Amino acid sequence: MAGVWKEIRAALPPTEADFPLHFSEKVERSVVKVLEQARLQLYGSEGTSLLQHTAQTILDFSWEKLNIGTWRDVDKEWRRVYAYGCLFKVAALCCAEPGEAEVCEAIRTCDMGLLMGAAIMEDVLQTMVGILQGRLRRGCSEQAGAAEGPGAKRLKESCVSVPAISPAKEVPRTKCLPLDRFRMDYLNQEKPVILEGAIDHWPAFNDHKWSIEYLRRVAGCRTVPVEVGSRYTDEDWSQRLITVSAFIDRYILGKEEGDGVGYLAQHQLFDQVPELKADIHIPDYCCLGEGDEDDITINAWFGPAGTISPLHHDPQHNLLAQVVGSKYIRLYSPEDSRKLYAHQSQLLHNTSQVDVESPDNERYPLFGEVPYQECLLQPGDMLFIPARHWHYVRSLQLSFSVSFWWC
Repeated sequence: MAGVWKEIRAALPPTEADFPLHFSEKVERSVVKVLEQARLQLYGSEGTSLLQHTAQTILDFSWEKLNIGTWRDVDKEWRRVYAYGCLFKVAALCCAEPGEAEVCEAIRTCDMGLLMGAAIMEDVLQTMVGILQGRLRRGCSEQAGAAEGPGAKRLKESCVSVPAISPAKEVPRTKCLPLDRFRMDYLNQEKPVILEGAIDHWPAFNDHKWSIEYLRRVAGCRTVPVEVGSRYTDEDWSQRLITVSAFIDRYILGKEEGDGVGYLAQHQLFDQVPELKADIHIPDYCCLGEGDEDDITINAWFGPAGTISPLHHDPQHNLLAQVVGSKYIRLYSPEDSRKLYAHQSQLLHNTSQVDVESPDNERYPLFGEVPYQECLLQPGDMLFIPARHWHYVRSLQLSFSVSFWWC
């Protein structure tokens, strides 16, 4: 990995005086002094072990701050402190002649900073990831890709039932729908519709066709949050941080001992991995909303057959684009919310208690009389789900979807 440090160093400010460390009074002066000590060590000649020790001190202390109370109550200043700790650790890992293991650890450290921290120094951690991934000649993703040779296991086999879609209940489909017709016939009337031909031009279907091998190549070493459990309402549902390659091996290919169903569902993946973001485009239909493009939330949904999103509703419009695999989706009007038996807790107030495909008619007697629409979403389809429309989603195959939330 000769030359890694030269590139990393070039991405940092040229001198210690140019390296910003500005915090509000919410961060104790003693913590700022430790940060200043790490900065001095970065530009000094004390050696990597001292910098790594100081960086770990910063990370340990700020990690406690990040995990006290709810996430929304964590002050952004402490997220910045954590990001600086990650930056100093990356520098300590790379300032000697790092091996492949050190570079992979540095990438993981950058990802933790991107996930848990806040942007610092013009998003320097994202710059570091780009440098580190570019320098990996035989990195984590290439090793993982080699495992998919002739002896590799096939996808996990799942017995997944494919429901027969009733023509009377099927969500309407339309091809190449102009914006004015979409606004008049569906957006203004808050009616679901499947838009065909709207995403065929994406690189994800063409030059950079999405597959397990492609995901390994562009994101195999990246650390991401994964949901463990078939649905988020299950008692044993949890979240954990693992690499994309480990997720594929454990939950998609079944080459490692797993712990149930795993699902990669998060809105930061495309910010973490710009190569994937370049493979998709924000649909033109989103411009009909009242917000700016920066207000659109892009979510990734990647997982095996059998993963379920329980019946729930969201406060924004949703364009759900299917890239890989297929899904069964059922939709209910917000007018029938009373009959859908939402959870009473504040946390799950937008989620139904009913198991949609196997309802308990004694506990939820009104549910069976509620009309609904349904569809099979295939690669290339994009489903418009109006705001506050209830929807239930079940993956029928290995699936990768992208959703755009807008209002």
